[in-house]
Amino acid sequence: MKNKIVNNKEVTAGQIMWLSKKANWTRNKALEMAVKAGAGHIASSFSCVDILVALYYANILRVNPKNPKWVNRDRFILSKGQGALALYPILADLGFFSLSELMTFTQDGSRLGGLAESDVPGVEALTGSLGHGLSIATGIALSAKIDNKKYLCFTLLGDGECHEGSVWEAAMFAGHRHLNNLIAIVDDNRLSATAFLKNYLDLAPLKEKWESFGWETKAVNGHSFEELLEVFNNIHSRRSVKPLVIIALTTKGKGVSFMENRPIWHYRIPVGKELKIAKKELRFYK
Repeated sequence: MKNKIVNNKEVTAGQIMWLSKKANWTRNKALEMAVKAGAGHIASSFSCVDILVALYYANILRVNPKNPKWVNRDRFILSKGQGALALYPILADLGFFSLSELMTFTQDGSRLGGLAESDVPGVEALTGSLGHGLSIATGIALSAKIDNKKYLCFTLLGDGECHEGSVWEAAMFAGHRHLNNLIAIVDDNRLSATAFLKNYLDLAPLKEKWESFGWETKAVNGHSFEELLEVFNNIHSRRSVKPLVIIALTTKGKGVSFMENRPIWHYRIPVGKELKIAKKELRFYK
């Protein structure tokens, strides 16, 4: 698919459709990669695809595929490292590395690991041991403040990841230091690896928890490009002194009916009839 960055300030129906096609292409490519490799967190990746598509294709993240280490780039930390299956296709499509490399996912000698790998162009940090991404992002945001740099630091967390104490230590520090150049996004699909969060350690009220740590909070439908672009619009010129957390309500396994909200699909790979159904439901966009 041809790359195109939309103007998120005046979003049109055509641009929303284009972003939706990009999201479908990303899910299909992630599925293809996982099936070939026999590995990958498909359901976890599918829940955050639309968030990543909005960030990268709607001109929210200021990055340069031709110069991945551009000093003034916005930093993005994929704290839920298992979502790399969704991030890699986007980075390749934008030109950070070759599309053909995607099919080496988790193969011997490949730099595309099952968790986000920091030697991949466009990936800022090795993540996957959950609970560290916000701390990394907080440190980068503090460094930018000290050096008077204008870039923003974004991080995407899973909601189950928010059980980790390190998340709240970083949240407390960022709120105390007024790191308004820090944006956290919580992929709130209400599922962890084996069960629904509400059944063993509920995070509710999540919005109020972040607010109590000194953060500005916003809640959106994480599969609505209209809502995502509205909350991301003008993010580089926001005037609040607080760090911002966006709680994105999502569905784990989004796009494939038998995966949606099913804990068993945290790390399963569809085969046979399942694979045929998944491909049919996702639809291929050329």
